[in-house]
Amino acid sequence: MQVISSTGQNLGIMPTSQALQKALDEGFDLVEMNANGDVPIVKIMDYGKFKYEQKKRASEAKKNQKVIEVKEVWVKPFIEENDLNIKLRKVFEFLGEGNKVKISVMTRGSKKVLARGKDAIPDLFARILELVGDKGTLETKSKPDERTKSILIAPTK
Repeated sequence: MQVISSTGQNLGIMPTSQALQKALDEGFDLVEMNANGDVPIVKIMDYGKFKYEQKKRASEAKKNQKVIEVKEVWVKPFIEENDLNIKLRKVFEFLGEGNKVKISVMTRGSKKVLARGKDAIPDLFARILELVGDKGTLETKSKPDERTKSILIAPTK
């Protein structure tokens, strides 16, 4: 097996018993780093310290990552201007926190929506996107055949 010392120096290929004795003489453990190659690679190290440092690095990486949530706001297809402004305040609050916002349209009785205008929902989405302006960007739209129509707005960086 290929042996690497605790200082990172390559000690060359040696039998397992000799590598294990060398690790014991230094007061460390013999840890297998790569067993897939032609010759297994082992390193002389303090395994407890190695595991501790790995755990610290993982927790530090987890601490530094930002989780983006998707918040949802429901509106009706024929919402009044003042009601829309109230909903948009919430949308701006979510975007300001760095979250994505899904705006879904609540339709009850599709015949009523069709009777008042087929373009009601697309017009509403266009109006919302115009009001959001540069605070957010359109990420996705729902497919035309989906029952619930929605758009996903991501915060602008």
